[in-house]
Amino acid sequence: MKKILLLITLVVFANVAKAQENATGDAEFRAVITQQMQAIAHGDFISAYAKITPNVQRIFPSADLFMEMVRGGYPAVYHHKFFGFGDAGVDPNGRPYQTVEILGSDGAHYSAIYFMERQDDDSWKISGVEMVKAPETDA
Repeated sequence: MKKILLLITLVVFANVAKAQENATGDAEFRAVITQQMQAIAHGDFISAYAKITPNVQRIFPSADLFMEMVRGGYPAVYHHKFFGFGDAGVDPNGRPYQTVEILGSDGAHYSAIYFMERQDDDSWKISGVEMVKAPETDA
């Protein structure tokens, strides 16, 4: 009986700790994404580049190359009117993510999933973005 009670207690504490970690992760995800979006909007490409993982930086070895990719591949991120946050979680592949709703300068609505990766220094960085235009917009 004591072993069962101990097991139940451990499971409860593990779930509470995981919920606290997710809540912290959500706030940290939002902070990193907000900082990058603001840096892009202000033309501070070096600060925007600093928010991506070293693996992504290897693909785009300079801030200028990275921003060329953002400008061409994610124009709603590059020129947005508004952005807000949706749910955060972990996808089936184990990747932490934060959803972001974006109103592009073209007037269209977009949903983006920002994948996040914890770094050795315990910070979070952006490891990728998947974005789709909302089907109900024509722009």
